[in-house]
Amino acid sequence: MTWSKEGRIFDPDGYRSEWMNSHAAVPVAEQIRGDRYRVYFSPRDGNNRSQIAFFEFSVNNPSRILEVSRRPVFTHGSLGSFDVAGVMTSWLVNLPEEKRMYYIGWNLGVDVPFRNALGLAVSSDNGKTFQRYFEGPILDRSPVDPAFVASACVFHERGEWRMWYLSGLAWTRGRDGFQPRYHIKYAQSENGISWERTGHVCIDFQDKAEYAISRPCVIKEKGIYRMWYSYRGASYRIGYAESNDGLAWVRKDNEAGIDVSSSGWDSEMIEYPFVFQHEKTKIMLYNGNGYGKTGIGYAVLYE
Repeated sequence: MTWSKEGRIFDPDGYRSEWMNSHAAVPVAEQIRGDRYRVYFSPRDGNNRSQIAFFEFSVNNPSRILEVSRRPVFTHGSLGSFDVAGVMTSWLVNLPEEKRMYYIGWNLGVDVPFRNALGLAVSSDNGKTFQRYFEGPILDRSPVDPAFVASACVFHERGEWRMWYLSGLAWTRGRDGFQPRYHIKYAQSENGISWERTGHVCIDFQDKAEYAISRPCVIKEKGIYRMWYSYRGASYRIGYAESNDGLAWVRKDNEAGIDVSSSGWDSEMIEYPFVFQHEKTKIMLYNGNGYGKTGIGYAVLYE
């Protein structure tokens, strides 16, 4: 694979407001009609709380933003909730009667900086607003996910719901501060709401220097599951893996075909890939420096 970077298509600094003070993290795209796409993303307000908003653009002219939501479509939870400190996009599933947004909830910790869990929000007005399906999370820490859970990719395939998600294993504390350790596991469900977890690991650490694997994005082509994700030791890079069944994966990071730039907004790290197909072209949206602080990039795949 060789991804051609077409530049940064969304810079949150150009849209500053009380609720969009910084960041445009974890993009999720859906086709509105023709060449027009909506991208849900997570900006942060002045209190560093993430929320969910969207912008729309055309794949025929990706550098031109057609619309930006005037307010968040989904915001942080109430006092004492699992997502009171912020909400972030993770995955979108379109059903005939509603849109389902699987999202990351943030809660500040006492002995560690934060704790994440996965929530579910639904929209019945075509994505203009989302409401919580439950006040609590649908996936939280458990015997197989002892520290936290976060970013997920969700498939509704042949009547079965499948999920690849970030599983938090532990925290360590060193001279540079706190460091969480997490990789990607698998869950399944009959309804997309109640999930069964066995602890099955899909993408594991490749060496001792690696400690973080996140944001799985899976597509299925010609019977093969293909996953893009973020991984890091010193800083995030985008990895790639393949599987015949969605359970046993082979890492092929050297075939990911995309890396940091020599300078600029994505020269320190690239992460949180979202890959989708438009006609005969694969497109990747991704974040650069600062975990989404510098905005969202656009790349096209030539295979």
